[in-house]
Amino acid sequence: MSTRSLMDRIISNFPQKHIAFAFAYGSGVFRQNGNSEMSSNMVDFVFAVDEPVKWHSENIMKNREHYSLLSRLGSKYVAFIQERYGARVYYNTLVLCENRLIKYGVISTRSLINDLLDWETLYISGRLHKPVFELRRDLANTELSKALVTNLQSAIHTALLLLPEQFSEEELFAAITGLSYTGDFRMTVGEDRNKIVSIVKPNLDYFRKLYEPHIINSEHLHWDKLKGIILQSDMPASKYHHLNLLPKFLMFAIVNQRNFDGRHRDTEEVLRSLAHDSDCQYVVQTCVSSIVKYSSIAQSLKGIMTAGVTKSFKYSFRKLKKMLKI
Repeated sequence: MSTRSLMDRIISNFPQKHIAFAFAYGSGVFRQNGNSEMSSNMVDFVFAVDEPVKWHSENIMKNREHYSLLSRLGSKYVAFIQERYGARVYYNTLVLCENRLIKYGVISTRSLINDLLDWETLYISGRLHKPVFELRRDLANTELSKALVTNLQSAIHTALLLLPEQFSEEELFAAITGLSYTGDFRMTVGEDRNKIVSIVKPNLDYFRKLYEPHIINSEHLHWDKLKGIILQSDMPASKYHHLNLLPKFLMFAIVNQRNFDGRHRDTEEVLRSLAHDSDCQYVVQTCVSSIVKYSSIAQSLKGIMTAGVTKSFKYSFRKLKKMLKI
C-alpha cells in the first residue's frame, strides 16, 4: 500500500467536515537516519479545525477510546484545554488506527494561523519548517495559505542570522530545522540528540523543493546549485533586513532582551543597533530558545493531562528507548 493510500485511510477515521488543514510528519512518513524501517514507527498527524468544539464532539462520539478521562467532561472542556494551555494543540497519542500506531494533534485554524505568522509558541509552526505530508487543505482559506508561506520565509530570515557568510545547503536546512528544537528540554531527555542531522540528511530533496522559491527570490543570497553552496551578505544592512522581517513574538523577545538594562529603546532602534552588534547571532538564538523552551515544557505538562498518566509514561518510555537506541 502506498503512503498516500495509508494516510488517506487513516484520516478517513476522523470527522472531515471541519478540517481546514491536515498533515502527517515525522519518522513514520519521512526517512530518518537510523530509522530505515518506517513501517514500525509511529505516524504523527496534525489537524487544524475551524470548529474545535464541534470537531471534538464528533470525534468523541466516533473515537472515544482515543481520549483520556477528560473526554467525559465533554467536547467544550476538551476544546477549552486545547485552546487555553500549552501550544494550543490537543494530542491523543498511542492510538491504533488501520494497524498503525499514530499520534494526532488538534489545533484551531485560527491558532495555527497566528502561530505561523507570529511564532508565539513555535510549536506547530516549527513542525511546518520541515517537509510534511500534506493530506487536506481548504484552498478557499487564502489567509492560511499565505501564513504557511510567511512561516517558511520567517524561518529563512531567522536561520540566516545564525549562519556565516558562506554555508552549504545542508547547513541552512539544519539551521532551519534546529529552530524548533533550540531550547526544547526534550532534546536532553527523550529525543535523539542527533535528530536534526537525522531529519535533514535523508530528506535534502524535500527541503530544496520546500525552500527553493524563497532562496531564489532573495536579493541577499547567491545560491550555487552545482556546488550546493550559498553566499549571503554579512553587512549590517542585510542583517537589519532579516531582523525587520522576523515574526512578532521573536521580535518582541529581542527588544525585551536588549532593553533589559532599563532603557526603553523602540523596536527600530533596537534592531538597527543589533544589526551592527557582533552578538547578533547569540541574541537571536537565545530569544528563539526562550520561546521554544516555554512552549515545550507547557505542552509536555499538558500532555500528561490530555493523554493520561499511563499513556504519557508509555509514550515517554518509547522516546527514551529511541534516544538510547535500545
